[in-house]
Amino acid sequence: MLICIPEVLDKGEVAEFRGLMDAAQWEDGRGTAGAQSALVKHNEQLPGDGDLARALGARIISRLTANPLFISAAVPLNIFPPLFNRYGAGAGFGLHVDNSIRGDRLTGLRIRTDLSATLFLSEPDDYDGGELTIEDAFGAQEVKLPAGHMVLYPASSLHLVAPVTRGARVSSFFWIQSMIHDASARAMIFDLDQAIQGVTARLGIDADETVRLSHVYHNLIRAYAEV
Repeated sequence: MLICIPEVLDKGEVAEFRGLMDAAQWEDGRGTAGAQSALVKHNEQLPGDGDLARALGARIISRLTANPLFISAAVPLNIFPPLFNRYGAGAGFGLHVDNSIRGDRLTGLRIRTDLSATLFLSEPDDYDGGELTIEDAFGAQEVKLPAGHMVLYPASSLHLVAPVTRGARVSSFFWIQSMIHDASARAMIFDLDQAIQGVTARLGIDADETVRLSHVYHNLIRAYAEV
């Protein structure tokens, strides 16, 4: 399941983020890659333990935990502290899969990576190339979203970032451990939640149909949730 979440950050927030990031010191992105991924990863990152990355990451998490579409799609248990990367001309990240377990040195947080997230911080016309390509059951999906928008996709997917040929692609990336480990169950629960929201808008929150669908939704959560 690939979900695009619009306007996690507004344009003013993106500009503020970029001003702070552009003035910061960056490091080789291979420092956070596994042995296999490091062979095909060519980019820069903000130091993940640094004050700037932690402060900006906390703001992203604050926005997401108040975002109904994100909550519906991810059913999050834990969100890894967001990291930030930059791909200049010639940089890219070849085909790889994200590590199944991620640990954060500062907080001791250790999560299973059920979902990967990329929050775009460059406008599409600011750079050429740099498409995020995700392989799923329906083939390869290319993603290049406006600044402030985010894509959420299975961390189990093979994916790549195409080489940038002009400009710079800047983004935040991180992982989520969902309460619903089973991806097919998570997709079904998401579809049901979206249907409930549609029924609620048409019939009202106290309509019999809304109550009965909500009953099914919460019992599915009970059946599949790990907390």
